[in-house]
Amino acid sequence: MKISDILATKGRTVHSVLPWLTVGEVAERLGRLGVGAVLVCDENHAIRGIVSERDIVRALGRDGAALLTKQVSEVMTRHVSTCAPDETVAQAMARMTAGRYRHLPVVVNGELVGMVSIGDLVKNRLKEMELETGVLRDVVIARY
Repeated sequence: MKISDILATKGRTVHSVLPWLTVGEVAERLGRLGVGAVLVCDENHAIRGIVSERDIVRALGRDGAALLTKQVSEVMTRHVSTCAPDETVAQAMARMTAGRYRHLPVVVNGELVGMVSIGDLVKNRLKEMELETGVLRDVVIARY
């Protein structure tokens, strides 16, 4: 299964914020949208970073309540790994596990076309495993 198959099911919506928004504004947006991370893009829609709940919690431990008025560019993760739609789910899962991150933007020719989370990939893998189990069960039943 490919990343493009997951995007076809979940959609290609990507939430992003501008780097000069405050952490408080971004935290409110994460809660309102019910997502764990948003991309930080400039006015030309180029990816500048990603900010996750984890980034905010770590910065909160360091900066306390003053964090809420800082720009999100001060707490975002600057190095953002991306994938292509033709990458397999297994490849993406392995990279996300090795890199210890939970969100992976999907890019084609430098253009953002979607984002997948580790939850999306695990959900897909569970469906595959259920299908495989059903096929194997049917094979065993058909033999007896």
